[in-house]
Amino acid sequence: MSKNDLENPVLLGVIGAAHGIKGQCRVKSYTGDPEALGDYGTLYAEDGRAFDVADIRSAKNVVVVTFKQVKDRNAAEALNGTELYVDREQLPDDMLDDDEFYVEDLIGMDVLDAAGTHIGAVMAVPNFGAGDMVEIAMLNENGGLSNKTDLYPFTKAVVPTIDMERWAITLVPPSEIIVPPEGSKEREGDPDNEGLDVEGSKE
Repeated sequence: MSKNDLENPVLLGVIGAAHGIKGQCRVKSYTGDPEALGDYGTLYAEDGRAFDVADIRSAKNVVVVTFKQVKDRNAAEALNGTELYVDREQLPDDMLDDDEFYVEDLIGMDVLDAAGTHIGAVMAVPNFGAGDMVEIAMLNENGGLSNKTDLYPFTKAVVPTIDMERWAITLVPPSEIIVPPEGSKEREGDPDNEGLDVEGSKE
């Protein structure tokens, strides 16, 4: 089975450098709990190779994984850069808190402005190392989606509302956010600049 055989593939991690001499791999995990990478069943590469987690432990910003199919360091080194996927249906919805969601579920959502007007659609939720972003294609004058996309910080200030029932998010561009004066009570403990809890893939 390849990524293309999955009905709704979700990226859960990317294999990095080999670790040690016994075939262990350093993996960047995109699951909420990095050590839960193996909890969702067999992982699949784009070319159809299957990977089952035999052992996993944290190591700084990655997890060190022993895959059943990887027997030595040479095999582990050849996997550097391999992306690991599962099907969306393998991810448990009942384990999510009210303010948590899977990145995959946001793709294609309508984007509304603060007045509730439909202004675009969510194209991706990338993370380039400094926190999650939301990539949005705005509606053009013909009512279709623009080929140009814009990136916004995926924070509670910029995306104050995610309505799963309506399948829409509300966007407040940073230029429209009013920040209380430094030292004010409104600013102290203000959670608006905190990131949102995103599970699963790095869309």
